[in-house]
Amino acid sequence: MDSVSIVAAASIIAAALCMGIGAIGPALAQGQAVHSALSSIAQQPDERNSLTRTLFVGLAMIESIAIYCFVIAMILVFANPFWNYVIKKAGG
Repeated sequence: MDSVSIVAAASIIAAALCMGIGAIGPALAQGQAVHSALSSIAQQPDERNSLTRTLFVGLAMIESIAIYCFVIAMILVFANPFWNYVIKKAGG
């Protein structure tokens, strides 16, 4: 297995781990946020508008973590900074 194949395999594995692990935290956090918001709305129905607005802002912040993981995974697969170095060393 040549060095280019090793870098390609490592990039794909790292991207898969980044997305797999990086999606678990936001998924659990979003579930907990929705659970807490629904419990709060059930206890205080008059504050529904305020709680819903705050919930959506919080969900957007939580989702940004998963988006950052996605961006890192795409960089690893399509714009890996090690590609040029490895291709030069391989003589290609």
